[in-house]
Amino acid sequence: MDLHTISVRRLGELLARKEVGSEELTRSYLERISQVEDKTKAFITVTEEEALAQARAVDEQRVRGEELSPLAGIPMAIADNICTEGVRTTCASKMLENFIPPYDAAVVERMKKAGSALVGKCNMDEFGMGISTENSCFFSTTNPLDPEAVPGGSNGGAAAAVAAGEAAFALGSDTEGSLRQPAASCGVVGFKPTYGRVSRYGLISCASSLDQIGPLTRDVTDLALVLNTICGRDERDSTSAAVDVPDFKKYLVNDVKGLKIGLPVEYFGAGLAPLVADKLREAARKLEEMGALCEEVSMPHTDYALPAHYIISSAEASSNLARYDGVRYGLREDAEDVLGMFKRTRGRGFGAEVKKRIMIGTYALSTGNYNEYYVKALKVRTLIKQDFARAFERFDCLLTPASPATAYKKGELKDDPLAGYQSHIFTAPANLAGLPAMSLPIGLVDGLPVGLQLIARHFDEGTLLRAGYALEQSLEQTGRNRA
Repeated sequence: MDLHTISVRRLGELLARKEVGSEELTRSYLERISQVEDKTKAFITVTEEEALAQARAVDEQRVRGEELSPLAGIPMAIADNICTEGVRTTCASKMLENFIPPYDAAVVERMKKAGSALVGKCNMDEFGMGISTENSCFFSTTNPLDPEAVPGGSNGGAAAAVAAGEAAFALGSDTEGSLRQPAASCGVVGFKPTYGRVSRYGLISCASSLDQIGPLTRDVTDLALVLNTICGRDERDSTSAAVDVPDFKKYLVNDVKGLKIGLPVEYFGAGLAPLVADKLREAARKLEEMGALCEEVSMPHTDYALPAHYIISSAEASSNLARYDGVRYGLREDAEDVLGMFKRTRGRGFGAEVKKRIMIGTYALSTGNYNEYYVKALKVRTLIKQDFARAFERFDCLLTPASPATAYKKGELKDDPLAGYQSHIFTAPANLAGLPAMSLPIGLVDGLPVGLQLIARHFDEGTLLRAGYALEQSLEQTGRNRA
C-alpha cells in the first residue's frame, strides 16, 4: 500500500483501526521525501527526528486508549515563514538563514496538540515575495507534474510537497494568492480563510493586513479536517476574530441546489488562457446541472485591484522588514560604523525581489508620495470591498479562475516580471477584501492542472466547502480532475 497517496481522512481511519501505526506512516513519508526530494526540492529543512518522536508519542497514546484528533499521527509540512520552536525558520532568506525561533506559531501549537507529525519546513519565495518559488535564496522548487515547470508561488514548496506525496497536507500563508495560485499549478486544494479566522501569531509578516495562514490538501474533505484544527480566536493576535468556529465537516454535502454563484465578467476577459476559460465554464455548467444557479456579475474595479495590492503590500513589507537591520537578530555584517553595518547587512541579507519591493514601499510611503500612491491604493481597496459586497447581495459565492494559465516554464518570465505579477490578478482581490477563497483542481490542459477559485462572504467558509465538495465529487465520478 502506497501510504503517501492516501487522503488524510483515509489515513486517519487506518490509524484508528490500527491497520498502520503513526511511526510506520511517518517513515513511509520520510522515505518518499528521500526518493523524490532531489528533483522536487520542496523542503528547506527535513525534521526526521522530530517527526518520528511525535509519531511514537501518538502510537503510545493510541495504545493507552486515549481520545485522539482525526489528524493525530498524520505527517504534515509547514512553510518556512511559520515559526517552529527549536526548528530553523528562514523565510527562504539569507537574512534568517540560521534563525531558530524560541516559540511555536499558534497554528503549530494547535497541530502539535492534535498530534500531527511535522516532517519539514517548505521552500518559498523569499519572505513570500514572488510568483514561482524561484526567488528563494537556497534553490528553486520544481512542479512535481512537470520537471520543466514552476510550482507557482510564493508557497510553491508546500504545494509541491503535497502534490508529490511528501506530506499528507501542509500549512502556508497567503498574501496575494500565495496558497491558491501554487495549488492551481500543482493540482491540489489551496485555501485562504477569512482574515482573522486563523491566528497569525508566529507568522513572520510580509504584509500584515493581507497575510493569512491556510492549508494545502489533496481534497476538500481533508481541508475541512485541517480547518477544524487551526481556526479559532487567539488573544495573542489582535486581528484574530472572536467568531464561533463551526464543524466544517458538516458542509461536506453533495448538494448545491439553490446555490447562487456569480461569474465576474472582468475575471473572464483578456489575459485568461482560452483553454483554461473553457475548463472553468465547463465546471460552471456542471454546477448548474447539479441545481446551482450561475449568472454573470460585474466587478467594475477589478482592473485596479492588482496595482493597489502591490502598493499596499510593498508599503507594509517595507515597514515590516525594517526590523532586519543586523542589531536584534538574524544576519549581521560588521562594518566600520553603524550605518555601514545596516547597509552591508541588508544588502547581503535580502534578495533582489525583496529589495525591489522595499524600495517601492518606501517610495509610496515617503513625504510627497504618500497621498498620491498609498492613500489612493487604500481608497481603491475600499472600492474593491464594495464590489464584493454588492455581488454578495445577489450571490452566495463567486466562481473565478485561480490563475490566468497553467504553470509556466522555469525562467520563462525572468525578463518580464510584470507578466509574472499578473498571475495573481484573480487572487489578490480576495486578500484586499479579507474574504475566504479556495482553489480547486478541475482538470488538465496540456497535462498540467487548472484551478478554479471560489470566493465567499466573510466567515462563510462553509459555502466554499459545500460548493467545492459537490463539484469535486462530480468531477471524480467523471475522472476529469486527476492526472
